[in-house]
Amino acid sequence: MTSNLEPIVQQAQHEFQNLLTYVTGPDARSQTAYSVELTVFRRLLALGAVLVRLFFVTRAAVRPAAPVTAPDGTHLPYHDQRPTTYYSVFGKVRFARPFYTTPGQQGLCPLDAELSLPARCYSDLLREWAVYGTTDESYRESQTVLERILGLSLSVQALETGVTEAGEDVTPFYAQSAAPTAAVPAGTILVVQADGKGVPMVQPPTQRPPVRLGKGQKRGQKKEAVVTGLYTVAAYQRTPQEVVAALLQDPERPAPAARPRPEGKELHATLAGKAVAMRRLAQRVAQHEGPHIQQRVALTDGAEALQQQLVSHFPAHTLVLDIIHATEYLWDTANALLGETHPQRVTWVRAYLESLLAGQTDAVITALEAEANDPACTATQRQAVRRTIGYYQRNRPYMRYDAYLAQGWPIGTGVIEGACGHLVKDRMEQSGMRWTKAGAQAVLDLRAVRLNGHWDCYWQFHRQQQHQRLYDTSAPVPARAEGQALELAA
Repeated sequence: MTSNLEPIVQQAQHEFQNLLTYVTGPDARSQTAYSVELTVFRRLLALGAVLVRLFFVTRAAVRPAAPVTAPDGTHLPYHDQRPTTYYSVFGKVRFARPFYTTPGQQGLCPLDAELSLPARCYSDLLREWAVYGTTDESYRESQTVLERILGLSLSVQALETGVTEAGEDVTPFYAQSAAPTAAVPAGTILVVQADGKGVPMVQPPTQRPPVRLGKGQKRGQKKEAVVTGLYTVAAYQRTPQEVVAALLQDPERPAPAARPRPEGKELHATLAGKAVAMRRLAQRVAQHEGPHIQQRVALTDGAEALQQQLVSHFPAHTLVLDIIHATEYLWDTANALLGETHPQRVTWVRAYLESLLAGQTDAVITALEAEANDPACTATQRQAVRRTIGYYQRNRPYMRYDAYLAQGWPIGTGVIEGACGHLVKDRMEQSGMRWTKAGAQAVLDLRAVRLNGHWDCYWQFHRQQQHQRLYDTSAPVPARAEGQALELAA
């Protein structure tokens, strides 16, 4: 063992022995479980920093067996030892490694590629843990958690930069042919859904905020994140009456049969526009296709621009109007005609809703036109009724609910409505948040990876891509590295 290693080995042995003495010695007899657990954890972090440094120094003590050459083939002789800093989950570790160079060449440290060191000082593991936290909480909260648990002080700027770098491989990850899909096809219906959700953006520096907001004005601007979802689901036949009872929450309705759950659900959100969102969704749909898929359904809330995109990109899917939005128009009309406290309001909605679900959209439109033409109808009431008529007329081709229910198709956009909430709103609209487009997209991409259950697969792919960019070689990243480490520790 070299003289450089012995002091580090002795330090590790000394700290480990001190730890054993602490937990078995007389001082521990007066300690609480809390204080011992906290002290052991802090000391293990310090010991971990020593062991990681010992690892680096051990590796740096061995010179490469093969000649070191520059990318153009020029031989590079050994020059000196170059120090570097590695900011690990245990803290900062400094070590020196062999540096090879010759006049006219940039020079390199071969050990950097062997260890797949990142471009900046922060370790991949620390970066992954930090980024994982920022997908759910604010940068400041993630900063506080790292400092409280690991005793590490990372700036908010370092966290933001880490998130941007970490998210750069999400699009190629899902575009690759081996991207994750549902392991076992459980449903025969392939469903796609799409919706939009606003993200509050940083105001351009050239645009000064008003001293006082006018009526209807909002402080700041939002940019639409187009949210898409896909999943498979088994058929679930229902009658119009059963759906009406569920939508109106009839207290005496019989307990429904167990509803099939969506399988392989995958969500994404992009600020790049509807066309980009649809193209990426189409790529993922193609990867989920297979002989088990018997039917294809696309669901939206009736937004015409999204419907056009879905029809264009998914010609094999039947477009369905979300029944919840269709029902909301009935409630708005009932409120306009009868008032929100009228005792017959629910009965009025029930009758029209049953007709819609029975596939009688034309009859509903005709009846509503009669309501609008009633001389007793006020201008305000007539406007509300005609708004509903226009919505139904435009969406008539997508309201064949009798056929959809008979085939067991989903007719609600609950999956994508929920995604707009937990994928976008819950993270992007926390108090006082304003985003740049690049920063928001990185967080949305990484949050989607996490919610889709692809986190470990993505980070292995990201480390491989990062290594390729830095060292122009295949990444030495073992499969299931984190899982193997946990198994060894168990």
